[in-house]
Amino acid sequence: MLVDVSALVTENLDIWSSTIKAKNSQGRGSSKKTELYGVKKLRELILELAVRGLLVPQDPNDEPASVLLKKIGQEKWRLVEEKKIKKQRPLSKIEKSEEPFKLPSGWMWTRLGDLVEMYNGRAFKSHEWRESGGLPIVRIQNLNNQDLSFNYFEGELSEHHRINDNSFLISWSGTPGTSFGAFIWRRGEAALNQHINNCIFHIEHINLEFMRLAVNGCMNHFISMAQGGVGLKHVTKGTLNNAIIGFPPEDEQNRIVTKVNELMTLCDRLEQQQETSISAHQTLVESLLGTLVNAADATSFSAAWQRIAENFDVLFTTEHSIEQLKQTILQLAVMGKLVSFGERVQSKVVKDVLSFGPRNGLSPKEAAVETDRRVLKLGATSFGFLNLQQVKFVDIDIPEDSHLWLKAGDILVQRGNSSVFVGSNVLIEADVIHTIYPDLMMKLRANDSVEPEYLSLWMRAPESREYMWSRMTGTSGTMPKISKRVVEGVPISVPSINVQKAIVDKVNELMTLCDTLLDRIKAAQTTQLNLTDAITEQATA
Repeated sequence: MLVDVSALVTENLDIWSSTIKAKNSQGRGSSKKTELYGVKKLRELILELAVRGLLVPQDPNDEPASVLLKKIGQEKWRLVEEKKIKKQRPLSKIEKSEEPFKLPSGWMWTRLGDLVEMYNGRAFKSHEWRESGGLPIVRIQNLNNQDLSFNYFEGELSEHHRINDNSFLISWSGTPGTSFGAFIWRRGEAALNQHINNCIFHIEHINLEFMRLAVNGCMNHFISMAQGGVGLKHVTKGTLNNAIIGFPPEDEQNRIVTKVNELMTLCDRLEQQQETSISAHQTLVESLLGTLVNAADATSFSAAWQRIAENFDVLFTTEHSIEQLKQTILQLAVMGKLVSFGERVQSKVVKDVLSFGPRNGLSPKEAAVETDRRVLKLGATSFGFLNLQQVKFVDIDIPEDSHLWLKAGDILVQRGNSSVFVGSNVLIEADVIHTIYPDLMMKLRANDSVEPEYLSLWMRAPESREYMWSRMTGTSGTMPKISKRVVEGVPISVPSINVQKAIVDKVNELMTLCDTLLDRIKAAQTTQLNLTDAITEQATA
């Protein structure tokens, strides 16, 4: 049954244009931390409908696909007879049990290998790579990202390794979800690298854009059949050759491509509008929260909060906005704007309030078997709490009085990691048995002038993190790090112990409210994601 995509889009426009999904990406910025899930699913639905023949109506006057497939078979046989291509072992007949869905009138199932001859790209030797001169070498990265630069090759090249505009390519090796796919090359003459098949069609009456849609529509199947280890997979030529494609009449191929292009343009507009809306929302949240931080006196602070309170249900609707609210709470706390510091406040640096450290840990070689001693991995303290699942076993003797053991009141600071995590800290709330901390963490303890919770809170605040980030060492090729002196030099305001406790209590209270709100947002997003999935599944049922 033909699906009215226009109605499907308009009737569910709020779902397609508002459903987002948090990414697992890490970084100090906010961009690209959300996936436009609704638009992504709409694109997938359009592709699915296209390759099933449910996107445009069939025309009984179209020449059936069987006629075109017969012509392709005859042309391949002629080329074999003329010894222009090698005779291949015939592919097996498509059984009824292999057909994933029912085809429309005029369509036929065919195997991909009956439509094309596939030739893997060249395995260039390292000495053949040049920085300039000759033909650009097309690697998988160049197919996925047109902004990446090329290496070049100058020398003899097989015709099957030489591509040009409208060459049809299938990348078959790499990371599932990013490396596999069908592409039409449109950037001039080039040399084809290995792990990409150059696909030769022996008849002109095939729409390459439709074939790109059809092959990419099989991508999940290809990935499921891929061989190799974790992270790096290979789709064999046999898998590609035996893939079954729903093949429509030539004229319908053209109509499908026209319709898909029209709908993908609509998706582009929806995506742009959504990105603009998300960006504007983030800017608004950050600007209004900034007025709290920058308020010069109690009157302007109250006015800034009033503006936020009046629009709270509009502002704090995303995970990003809640994270910004949490960061603002921390910053207000260390500015004395949540709880006044009072008159007995002293300006110091972290070094002045320590009884121990900062001192690096130890990273022994991991034991081959489980032992009774463990060392934390960096992931154990990366996200604001101690995760004791992130450990590795070690087999060394550690004195009972060693500084390496974790005691209640210890603060662990990451001195080296991805930049977003450098300077992050976790307070150890209870003794941790049989566990030490690694070399890329520093341990410190507060003296009697400061509550451990207050010191940990202070060092988590944006102002302190920026202080440490601005003093990181390292280059693009090395791990960013901070030194003991950087941690010791973090400025800190030290009010009375009672005020410190009041600040910690207030921050904990507000963070709990933020977490409750975040749970509700996540629950609503999950409902939206499930609804989006249900709509797309129903459309293809």
